[in-house]
Amino acid sequence: MENITWFQAVSYCNARSLKEKLTPVYTIYGENVIWNRDAIGYRLPTEAEWEYACRAGTVTSFNTGNFLNEDSANYKCDSLYLYRRKTTPRNTFPPNSWGLYDMHGNVWEWCWDWYGDYSISIQRDPIGPLKGTERVIRGGSWNYSLKKLRSACRNSDFPEYCGCDVGFRVALSIIELDD
Repeated sequence: MENITWFQAVSYCNARSLKEKLTPVYTIYGENVIWNRDAIGYRLPTEAEWEYACRAGTVTSFNTGNFLNEDSANYKCDSLYLYRRKTTPRNTFPPNSWGLYDMHGNVWEWCWDWYGDYSISIQRDPIGPLKGTERVIRGGSWNYSLKKLRSACRNSDFPEYCGCDVGFRVALSIIELDD
């Protein structure tokens, strides 16, 4: 999905949760959105979850290694004949080793987090600042070069923004069972 604001993405997550008889994750009061972390429903991934899923166990620049080519992702390449200039249908390119498609390129993907500096302390599943002006987007798009498609590349935009190269993917929380 493309041409969607961050607010539309969280609203979609709630609607999909309701449709599938799951608990909506977000409480939405206009532009104030609260995440109920105990709810089991669809949601946007955190920035850390997004990068973890993108990397799929790798530590290289891309989940394909240190190189990416026009057969691996949709991005602004040097070849006039291979630069597609638009979003491609999902599953056009091979998935990463965890079976996730289009983690590099195609569209930027909204994440839950507000954009801000990383903490220098070691963290497990970090979540960004509690407030801000822009939300994190990850993955690069068809309109950006390889530098912006790296697994670690961060970008942001205003949550009201929608564009032809910005979309989202959903995450689903799981219940952790006690031993």
